Amino acid sequence: MKNIGASVSEVLTQEQKARGVGKIEEEEYHQMRNEMIFFLREAPEYQISAVAEWAENSRGDIVIGADTYFLHVTTGQRCESVGECLLGWPEYDERSMEKWETLCQHIEDLSNLEQIICDEKRVEV
Repeated sequence: MKNIGASVSEVLTQEQKARGVGKIEEEEYHQMRNEMIFFLREAPEYQISAVAEWAENSRGDIVIGADTYFLHVTTGQRCESVGECLLGWPEYDERSMEKWETLCQHIEDLSNLEQIICDEKRVEV
């Protein structure tokens, strides 16, 4: 599991200490991306996608923290919160909307959401 809590300045300071120098030499970074799906346990056809993007150095240390977001259910557009994924959604029957809202609530209730989006491919909630 990746530690996404370290900031760029913390990583750079740690690298400086390790090398014993005051200036950091340029290092190659790799853009990383993980796209995953949350789905409702009792109705797996209800799914919301999430994406994490970050940068790692050659040692696998995260040097640019994770940018996490969700994808709108119908348009695929970037959404900053899981609740935005249903905005503009045509009104369906109450039962269907209740399941979508339940899925969103379960996702919001996860304590380590950012870490899950970075590491997992499919999560049942």
